[in-house]
Amino acid sequence: MTELYQTQRAMRQMRRAAMQRGVIAILDIGTTKISCLVLRFDGARPQSDDNSIGALAGQSGFRVIGAKTTRSRGVRFGEIEAMAETESAIRTALQGAQKMAEQRVDHVIACFSGGEPRSYGLDASIDLDGQVIREAEVAQVLASCDVPDYGHGREVLHAQPVNFALDNRSGLGDPRGQLGQSLSVDMHMLTVDAGVVQTLARCIRRCDLELAGIASSAYVSGIAALVEDEQELGAACIDMGGGSTGVSIFMKKHMIFSDCVRMGGDHVTGDISMGLSIPLVKAEEIKTRHGGVHATGMDDRDRIDLGGDTGDWEHDRRSISRAELIGIMRPRVEEILEEVRARLDAAGFEALPSQQIVLTGGGSQIPGLDGLAARILGQRVRLGRPLRVHGLPQAATGPGFSGAVGLALFAAYPQDEWWDFEIPVDRYPARSFWRAVRWIQNNW
Repeated sequence: MTELYQTQRAMRQMRRAAMQRGVIAILDIGTTKISCLVLRFDGARPQSDDNSIGALAGQSGFRVIGAKTTRSRGVRFGEIEAMAETESAIRTALQGAQKMAEQRVDHVIACFSGGEPRSYGLDASIDLDGQVIREAEVAQVLASCDVPDYGHGREVLHAQPVNFALDNRSGLGDPRGQLGQSLSVDMHMLTVDAGVVQTLARCIRRCDLELAGIASSAYVSGIAALVEDEQELGAACIDMGGGSTGVSIFMKKHMIFSDCVRMGGDHVTGDISMGLSIPLVKAEEIKTRHGGVHATGMDDRDRIDLGGDTGDWEHDRRSISRAELIGIMRPRVEEILEEVRARLDAAGFEALPSQQIVLTGGGSQIPGLDGLAARILGQRVRLGRPLRVHGLPQAATGPGFSGAVGLALFAAYPQDEWWDFEIPVDRYPARSFWRAVRWIQNNW
């Protein structure tokens, strides 16, 4: 545990050093694509009464000066499966972004969607005796949280204080500088498979880069796709990628739950390929150009040429109706949404005062998906695009870039995490802790 905190602290310090030098790279490693952004910092922090990420997104502070997206290789379910192939894809994306930026980059912050994330809710309270709260008191109350026994071979990816209470006043974002008798904290902790993180870190080092931070794709996609009111009142972000679908719940401008469904847009493409006996590339093209989840009477007459170059004239001149295509796609999309619904139910999402659901990610662009999601997940569903940031190319403003844009905001305006405080690590009870269900219901 001590080694983990030291690693996270070292990465945060490296990030600050890179920002002081003025440039850092953002790397979104997905199953379908790898996106790289190069950020330049002007050194001027924006002034705002609201210090939230959403309030700062459109202001000065950093600018995108390079961007490149390439087809992902060697990644499955958001996890690196073939090191050499993924390394080659990362180098391609990085070199393209550096060429556009006309700037060499040595430090990178990365996000990924795999690792079987698990959420935990922690809480603790300490007596203050009327003294002023400083970082030492915050560190003390954080250290008083009972760390769950999250199992061998897993690492803490995020550990954030999401709510402080001072005496009878709850909902405090930062209690430092105030006085009181008792300080309490609610925390959210996210763990992932340690092997997945270590493999990612090794792959980035093989690309001659220093890893200055790492984050969950579900978390940073929520940062980019949810507006301020949604993050404050309570909302879920469903990030539909190629190999997996990330689920994150935000409340009081913090992530309080995250999970992942190991299915995504690539599985829909695979169903089309198998159902129609066509190559995956052709299936992806047909899905993108003609796909949907709601069939109408017109779709029975709308024909789609399958094409082919097998040399068999009868086989290569086949066509299907759009209604048949929708009949192949809809069951898999419904299965993904049903799995998402199960994750939201497990997290106690229905207990939140606002139950807004935002769909983002490349897989969310299927026509009619919002209507189907509203039927399965709840009535308050909308499609989300990432917040606009300075210098972002028009081609990188779609839902598929929510992870990359959110990671840029995460890099520029990081929220406090456990390792930002000098927490004593001499005691960590291995007490089992139930998932975030009861904690959310009791505290929000």
